Amino acid sequence: MSIDKKLAERSGEKCELCSATSNLSAYTVAPGNPKNTDENCVICETCLEQVSEEKPMDANHWRCLNDSMWSEVPAVQVVAWRMLNRLKSEGWPQDLLDMMYLDEETMTWAKSTGEGESDDDKIVHKDSNGAILQNGDTVTLTKELDVKGATFSAKRGTAVRNIRLVHDNAEQIEGKIEGQSIVILTQYVKK
Repeated sequence: MSIDKKLAERSGEKCELCSATSNLSAYTVAPGNPKNTDENCVICETCLEQVSEEKPMDANHWRCLNDSMWSEVPAVQVVAWRMLNRLKSEGWPQDLLDMMYLDEETMTWAKSTGEGESDDDKIVHKDSNGAILQNGDTVTLTKELDVKGATFSAKRGTAVRNIRLVHDNAEQIEGKIEGQSIVILTQYVKK
């Protein structure tokens, strides 16, 4: 992908992460729009291969983030934050993360891909048998449930299609039974 005039001007025709001057391209920061230059950054081939996980991480190469994390460009800040999180186990990136400041909107963008969450932080929804549930799954009720605020009870064996996970509670999902949206405890469903 070539670099448009606005990106070339903003970056000074250098990689906005490591300052390399050759093999540059525009990189759209997920889940950004390639046509919006504010959601792109200029990146060299070496950085691109590691950002997109095509090649193994070279931790020493990313020491450049010590400078680029202070960029005023939100797209560059997001990539720097994500790469520092991938390298956390090295030790030094954690120090940089502790110093780094992102405004609320930029931090939301940085976390939008799930980067930076450890397995302990992620909320995992599991059914009564321990199978991991995802948005859109179909589950079956393992127990007859009284539906509060409705004139019916949900029978055992009822299929609930296209479930939605409650993002902040691993023990709850949402689904429709007889056209009514209800919250169901994961302990009463199986995939």
